[in-house]
Amino acid sequence: MGHALIVEDDADAARMMAQLVAGEGFSAATARSLNEARRQMALQQPDVVLLDLRLPDGNGMALLDDRDLIGNCEVVLMTGHASLETSIQALRAGAADYLIKPVSARQLQSILSRVMKPSVLQDEVRSLHADLRRSGRFGLLVGTSAPMAQVYEQIARVAGTSVTVFVTGESGTGKELVARTVHDLSRRRAKPFLAVNCGAISPQLIESEIFGHEKGSFTGAERQHPGFFERAHGGTLFLDEITEMPLELQVKLLRVLETGTFLRVGSTTPLETDVRVVAASNRDPAEAVAQGRFREDLHYRLNVFPIELPPLRDRLDDLPLLVERFLQEIGRKEGSAKRITPAALQRLAQYRWPGNVRELRNVLQRAWVMAPGAEITQQWLPRNPAQVAALALDADEGDAAPAAAAPAAPAAAGHPAPTLQIAVGTPLAAAEKQLILATLAHFGQHKERTAAALGVSLKTLYNRLKEYGA
Repeated sequence: MGHALIVEDDADAARMMAQLVAGEGFSAATARSLNEARRQMALQQPDVVLLDLRLPDGNGMALLDDRDLIGNCEVVLMTGHASLETSIQALRAGAADYLIKPVSARQLQSILSRVMKPSVLQDEVRSLHADLRRSGRFGLLVGTSAPMAQVYEQIARVAGTSVTVFVTGESGTGKELVARTVHDLSRRRAKPFLAVNCGAISPQLIESEIFGHEKGSFTGAERQHPGFFERAHGGTLFLDEITEMPLELQVKLLRVLETGTFLRVGSTTPLETDVRVVAASNRDPAEAVAQGRFREDLHYRLNVFPIELPPLRDRLDDLPLLVERFLQEIGRKEGSAKRITPAALQRLAQYRWPGNVRELRNVLQRAWVMAPGAEITQQWLPRNPAQVAALALDADEGDAAPAAAAPAAPAAAGHPAPTLQIAVGTPLAAAEKQLILATLAHFGQHKERTAAALGVSLKTLYNRLKEYGA
């Protein structure tokens, strides 16, 4: 049985909370001032301290400064307003969570259900760092580069708190993996982790999906439907591509974050929710605010703890680890193993990776399928556009008009690859056509090799050739 200390100067509120705490299987003691709280903690170390911010002899935050007294107990602040300033202050001081006053039984039950000593979380973070040194993995993330080390430190710092996290980064950098790692390291790990892509749901349906709806609330609503906030209660809700959420829904999301309550579509009865939100965007949130696509007040509310993920081109030191990890995963699924040659790995390091880690995984999947033996060579790996053009046919350098593609044999090993010149001002569609036909001719009409060299799917290549009548 755990022990809770309730530091609250309102005697009636303290008594009510003590009864609620006892109902959850905790023993409870109360203190009406900082000095009395210090005496109580010296007599018996609590597992959790429910700490009011406003006390007769000072601010409750002062208790957090005494690390020897706080020791290995979890501190939950009680405040009438869960403001951005309070969030930041609580994080810096080491508080684990909030309770918004007046405290409801459901709020308190959720808090007590996930009480975990800080030392447990600290041991897990140390274990993850040891695993990072040994295998190059930190939870679900892979890489030992300096940019990723900074991301790991941020995750370790924020995971044990209730603070809202905003992850930014290009598409394919692993924002959902960051959110999952934050969840797995948090006190909410035993509760659901739900992810929703705000840009992938129809604007007509997204409110119903996020907040749920009542039976008969609109045409087709044949039964009551619980939304993401309801289903993720006690856990973590990952809102991906948050800047794509309709503006009218952003207002309702802001209210949920500030009050912890929401309404199903078609209902007038508020429901409570206890959810930790991790938001993400592949665009600059400040730019989205400037364009009028993202509410500034919602941005401030979500951006309490920002984490920026580096693109793959800025962490190429991690490329060998990522390649090894993906090839192992593919090999387990396919029932056989393949390895990559040093020359092929070098080719990957020269590529710009506009699709980042997701693109790398897809490239390796395709190369694994196409490689006939146990080795993955350069043959099926992508090149940057300039490198692709270098594979095409050489054209007359004196021509002012766009060069015409003519068949040619592949360049011999050790000789410079042929090139294709395209005049400035050539329409993009015409330039694409010349490049595709020239590359196809270079590879002797071999469509699979052409698609791999151009970095497009075989279906896309066939569609283009059909358009060209080739």
